[in-house]
Amino acid sequence: MSKTDRITVAYGDGIGPEIMDATIRIMDAAEVGLTYDVIEIGEQVYKAGHKSGISPESWDILRKNPVFLKAPITTPQGGGYKSLNVTIRKSLGLFSNVRPFRAYPPYVPSHFPHMDVVIVRENEEDLYAGIEHQQTSEVVQTLKLISEPGSEKIIRYAFEYARAYNRKKVTCMTKDNIMKHSDGLFHKVFNEVAKEYPDIAADHWIIDIGSAVVAARPESLDVVVTLNLYGDVISDIAAEVAGSVGMAGSANIGMNHAMFEAIHGSAPDIAGQNIANPSGLLNGATMMLVQLGKADKAELIQNAWLKTLEDGIHTGDIYRAQRSVERVGTKEFADAVIERLGQKPTKLKPVHYDENVSISIDVKEKPAKKKELVGVDVFIDWRGENRDANEIGDKLLNEASTERLKLKLISNRGVLVYPNGMPETFKTDHWRCRFTNPNGEVLQNSDVIELLQNVQKVGFDFIKTEHLYQFDGERGYSLSQGE
Repeated sequence: MSKTDRITVAYGDGIGPEIMDATIRIMDAAEVGLTYDVIEIGEQVYKAGHKSGISPESWDILRKNPVFLKAPITTPQGGGYKSLNVTIRKSLGLFSNVRPFRAYPPYVPSHFPHMDVVIVRENEEDLYAGIEHQQTSEVVQTLKLISEPGSEKIIRYAFEYARAYNRKKVTCMTKDNIMKHSDGLFHKVFNEVAKEYPDIAADHWIIDIGSAVVAARPESLDVVVTLNLYGDVISDIAAEVAGSVGMAGSANIGMNHAMFEAIHGSAPDIAGQNIANPSGLLNGATMMLVQLGKADKAELIQNAWLKTLEDGIHTGDIYRAQRSVERVGTKEFADAVIERLGQKPTKLKPVHYDENVSISIDVKEKPAKKKELVGVDVFIDWRGENRDANEIGDKLLNEASTERLKLKLISNRGVLVYPNGMPETFKTDHWRCRFTNPNGEVLQNSDVIELLQNVQKVGFDFIKTEHLYQFDGERGYSLSQGE
């Protein structure tokens, strides 16, 4: 990403204008040398008719300036409004969400005084693709999309980040014991990339126990890399465990653009009261300064911020009578940080950034695998009498199957119900009917079309299909539970 002294700034909604004003005053006092192009995003823009929360004119500024400092926004409820954060991340290719979490005891209470973990979250794929369909009266689906190049980008970034910041270990978290193809791909790529970084330790946790580790033993973690949804969840766990969601900043990094923000929301219930903690956005801004090649300014600001915490000057969210000296508002906290520019903490560990910190990754396109069509799953909307799987199964087998594609099984919500299903299995109106070639021959799309014509002739409502492929001879689809 090219270096620049001109950035885009959005003051956002709720407490956004207050904490952005505090952050910019601190940066200006530190003479960071930035020029700001201010755009309006969020609630009022949504209500003005822009479903994404941003106008075309603001998009032009965002695309022109490679760096964006954003305060939190409010997304109106209902009305089909899309998440602006997700839209910006995906539109600008901000594939890496970097969230550092550090404990600041005793000034911010935490059970883990040595916690210092960075969560690197994939930012473009997974369930956050937001591809959903209502398929029957009873069933809605969400598509979970994981790509090999998308996985490699984020995993390489995590290892490069670890190397750049002298971190010792990268931990991958997935649920590949259940989602063997999607999460399995992510884990597979992690194992392959890890071999290229012999100087950095690598391990893997299943996400459920991994989340427990974040909550109970965060000091055992260093850098964590994971998929989009999991990263969102464990980031909030890590923030709480570290002491406060209001303290953490977030970087969204792409090849050509980057966005920096706090991880918390717009908190409209306390807006305009001069009580919000600007620390999360300020920490996001210091990450931005490092990205811009201004590591000395980031170090200057963050050490002043640490000295402010150490001196007991605290906003209400972290104020405790027994350990704080003075309870201050948003503006006064910013003033206190400005007063301490040039000072360093003596009890908390001072921050030092390498002036030459630089992270770059290169993901090369791999040759396509040999793809062979070996079957098709036909999804059918059907209720029938007592939802008897034998009724739909016998009819599809005897009247809809073709010479090239014969019914092999039917599953309902992923569980085998035909043939030889269990009567106790609960069934919805959404049936996955798997057809394969009895001789193991490679199929053509024309074979699928012929099958669908037969399915329609016998009176079934097919609502979608999923082709079953082999890639370089390996099965590229899941089996049913009980198959």
